[in-house]
Amino acid sequence: MISPIDLLTSDLLRYPLIIAVLIGLTAPVVGTYLVQKRLSLLGDGLGHVALTGVAVGWLVGAWITATPADLLAIPGALAASVIGAVLIEYVREVSHTSRDVALAILFYGGIAGGVVIIQLAGGTSQNLMGYLFGSLSTVTGLDTVISLVLAVVVLAIGVGLAGLLAAVTADDEFARASGLPVRTVNVLIAVMAALTVTLSMRIVGALMVSALMIVPVAAAQHLVVGFTRTMRTAMVIAVACSLGGLLITVYVDLPPGGVIVLLTIAVYVLGLLARSLRTARPTTAPGGPGPARAGVAPARARATPHE
Repeated sequence: MISPIDLLTSDLLRYPLIIAVLIGLTAPVVGTYLVQKRLSLLGDGLGHVALTGVAVGWLVGAWITATPADLLAIPGALAASVIGAVLIEYVREVSHTSRDVALAILFYGGIAGGVVIIQLAGGTSQNLMGYLFGSLSTVTGLDTVISLVLAVVVLAIGVGLAGLLAAVTADDEFARASGLPVRTVNVLIAVMAALTVTLSMRIVGALMVSALMIVPVAAAQHLVVGFTRTMRTAMVIAVACSLGGLLITVYVDLPPGGVIVLLTIAVYVLGLLARSLRTARPTTAPGGPGPARAGVAPARARATPHE
């Protein structure tokens, strides 16, 4: 059996563990804004576009006879997902296309482009499987460095500009009337999602990274109140599930992305049950036992972005 010391000293396992922590820290930061804007499926759309970038990187690598063949796959995914993130905002604003339609175009165009271009590069659709569902054996030191840089950028924007981003996502029209740079903020959020998709592909996989953005945030909303508290709690949940899922796959031959996502869903269900139990408890009036007095409504807690 692999000991904890082996996990930390082995390059094969150390790199995935570092990336798992980075994913756990960054994905909920982006997911908090996406949930607020009701754009939960944006990560899925960008994940599909990233596959086209992987295939393009593979094709370019074949042209220049790079070793290994997928040397440029992650840079290609980064470029494609960022371009896709910017395009979705441009298409939505210029052509007045709804976000649902724009996301559908990303879904279908991304996966179709990836499958076609990978064939042109001399590979097969099986070469995309590691990027679709995650694979520990493909993680390299270069992937770790790229993930670290992307995570620093995402956290710098998502946490450093939290006040501005939260104000725009809370009320788009009011923010525009107040003179805030709504378009720039929308593009920034989309680009953050693209960077998170890219750094998560190796471990979680392009098809499931959106779940790690959204599900921990949804679980945190059952446990705490307030924008900042939700984000921090979601980060703790995501880091714990990422590390836990990765460690499980070390001992059991299972896809890491699927295990990590199932763990986050389990936390969500537990949070939902805990919330249901809290709301099911009988309430008593301040003056003594029994139901609360009629006509006296409890004060509604108001959450601010800085809670």
